[in-house]
Amino acid sequence: MAKNTEKKTVSMKRRQRVGNFFSYLLLIVLSIIWLFPFFGIVMQSFRSYQTEFGGMVNYVIPKQFSLDNYKFLFSGETNFLKWYMNTLIIAAAVAVLQTIIIICTSYALSRMRFKGRNFLMRFWLILGMFPGFLTMICLYFLLKTIGLTQQGAIPGLILVSVASSGMGYYVCKGYMDTVPKALDEAARIDGASRARILFTMMLPMAKPIIIYTALVSFMAPWCDYIFASYIAFGHDSSYNVAVALYRWMKVNDYQGFFTRFCAGGVLVAIPVTALFMSLQKYYVEGVTGGAVKG
Repeated sequence: MAKNTEKKTVSMKRRQRVGNFFSYLLLIVLSIIWLFPFFGIVMQSFRSYQTEFGGMVNYVIPKQFSLDNYKFLFSGETNFLKWYMNTLIIAAAVAVLQTIIIICTSYALSRMRFKGRNFLMRFWLILGMFPGFLTMICLYFLLKTIGLTQQGAIPGLILVSVASSGMGYYVCKGYMDTVPKALDEAARIDGASRARILFTMMLPMAKPIIIYTALVSFMAPWCDYIFASYIAFGHDSSYNVAVALYRWMKVNDYQGFFTRFCAGGVLVAIPVTALFMSLQKYYVEGVTGGAVKG
């Protein structure tokens, strides 16, 4: 019996090793396939148009590395720095304002009970099922009426992104629901106001969900192309990076601007990658904590 048990154990371990080997092999292959386009963009950004003739080549790694594309982006021949700053201003403003609104809305829905609360939450969830681009034409004419298109596109994009922030309460509210209400009740007995409880008790405990909310709020305008191109149409100084880089590929010489496009894409990816790498722990805690209870 003991020998049979030992053989079964060895056989199970062997099957587990074989299963793990093929699982890891599959994951490695999928990772290579997924990362290859990003690797190609980075490599192409170091390829000089002047030395390697044209935008279309049959190799990935440059024969001669060059910083010409990055130098071009920071030279006076382009408004890349202006476009980059526009994107940063929009994304930072939206991240701060959206986070404040979502935190306050989530706290009110999590801790307070008032007439129409359940209806309001269900109504917002239903509205959230409709894609935002359905309202683009209406929003464009509304923003145009008050002068927030083209030259006023930056405040217009911030306004539109922040206006519906409260509808993104769901994950943050779920996280706050996991915090025991007994803490609130004890603070209320000691005379603390709702605002005092939020700022001195809830916010320190809700650090992961605050970081998660800020990251998500930052990502949307940072990567926005459709609505940004619609609002800033025809006004070069109001473009964000996504719109400007696309117009490079569409309007200018594709062969000459492809490598510069890749260099711009690398610079756009750096801040987001750095944020996710440094705040990954809190991001995961915010997602898992907010999904526990709704």
